[in-house]
Amino acid sequence: MRELWEAQVVGLDGLAAVTELLQRVRSAHPTAGLFEAADVQWWWGQRARSTDDQPQLVWFDELGRPEAAVVATAFGASVQLNPTFLPDVEPDLVAHVMKRGLAHASDCGHANVTLEVDPANIALRDVLAAHGFEVEGNGLVETWLDATERPPISTLPDGYQRRIRAETAHLPHPMTSTERNHPDPEARLRQTSLYRPDLDLAIYDADDAVAAYGLFWYDSKSATGLVEPMRTEDAHQSRGLARHVLTAGLDLLAKAGAERIKICYEPDNLASSHLYLSVGFQPDRQTLVYAGPTRRR
Repeated sequence: MRELWEAQVVGLDGLAAVTELLQRVRSAHPTAGLFEAADVQWWWGQRARSTDDQPQLVWFDELGRPEAAVVATAFGASVQLNPTFLPDVEPDLVAHVMKRGLAHASDCGHANVTLEVDPANIALRDVLAAHGFEVEGNGLVETWLDATERPPISTLPDGYQRRIRAETAHLPHPMTSTERNHPDPEARLRQTSLYRPDLDLAIYDADDAVAAYGLFWYDSKSATGLVEPMRTEDAHQSRGLARHVLTAGLDLLAKAGAERIKICYEPDNLASSHLYLSVGFQPDRQTLVYAGPTRRR
């Protein structure tokens, strides 16, 4: 196993280190790993979390570049661990990093955690099984679209207007919600390096109420786009708004420079799967969710 330097990084410094690691992963391989740099930035922007100020483990090489990490992220009452490695990582390093990550999570007070795991990652699955983890259920279906194969922008129904956030600074952010997101998500989103208000779309009705929205992330270092999140408010569903937001956002990503675009959905979400597959996204894998203790029992 190569010599790496283990460090504990906190808050925005941790976010920056993990962002760089995920950008390195995506630049080295078109689909390796489960997350994009934009994923962790969205988690930060979405809401304040109990894990924001928790030290996160990152391993650096001799040049100070991040090569591996285990990040704990609180989702409601549960904590998810996200181990991240460069492609073609040695199994010994996977085992070492995962064991250290579990011990560190325990030291931080997390007795039980979950992980989203690629079924093809045998090295990681072996470590988790030996530690007492079990498969809890299905995770997400990961899909990709070549930007040159994006569909035309669909028609926006009468009575609605599409706007980007750069045009609506006088209005509350469209994702403002104490239930789903932070009461002021824009302040947190602007702390991230990849958020762009010109890729932040919303559909408004005639009364300037938010009917639907989508956030489109572009990572110029890997020419990768990510769609996260998308939502149509209940009163406006089944009117073609989600398709319009998605196709308009894909066009913006392509014009920004994205060559490949990713979106994920829960396997039992038939509405999302139908929409995403109908505009050309192709499934790449379906993940598993593991759950278990951070200390062996």
